[in-house]
Amino acid sequence: MILPIVAYGDAVLRKKAVPITKDYPKLDTLIENMKETMYGAYGVGLAAPQVGVAIRLFLVDTSSFAEDDVFSEEEQEQLKNFKRTFINAQIIEEDGDEWAFNEGCLSIPDVREDVFRQPRVTISYQDEDFNAHTEVFDGIIARVVQHEYDHIEGVLFTDKLSTLKKRLIKGKLANISKGKIKVDYKMRFPLMKKKR
Repeated sequence: MILPIVAYGDAVLRKKAVPITKDYPKLDTLIENMKETMYGAYGVGLAAPQVGVAIRLFLVDTSSFAEDDVFSEEEQEQLKNFKRTFINAQIIEEDGDEWAFNEGCLSIPDVREDVFRQPRVTISYQDEDFNAHTEVFDGIIARVVQHEYDHIEGVLFTDKLSTLKKRLIKGKLANISKGKIKVDYKMRFPLMKKKR
């Protein structure tokens, strides 16, 4: 089932998400619904807070980047095969020289800005079967993981912009929170006036 994606301005996007255990109710259904929602919106990642659930869960699938010729053949191969479910993730280390990449977010449609992030991330997490992993990711995969991880920490990519950039997009962000935007996927807007 495709779930509505929570728009910028909703309080759930600012909550630090809580860890979960194997017996979290209907977790398999939530993960399947999140996958369907992510693919339906042409996303490369989706975090549980973006569907209104403040738990430490996010998905990443970078296969849509695999056709992009800005990446080497080796990178394209990695991107094509990278699909993960991250539960109870904790970033252990981020390292390397920061680099800029144009980021967007399904909760903040039609806003794209260059965000600086470190190129390598070490993260511990559990998969869908609650098996523990610690992995190092780099390049674009690290960036997508960092972006989605930020969501479970209550952080949005717009928080990483300069004061000037934030001022320049303030009107767009206000319109998103009021539902004054056209998107081709289901969204839930926090400030839309209820029709009587």
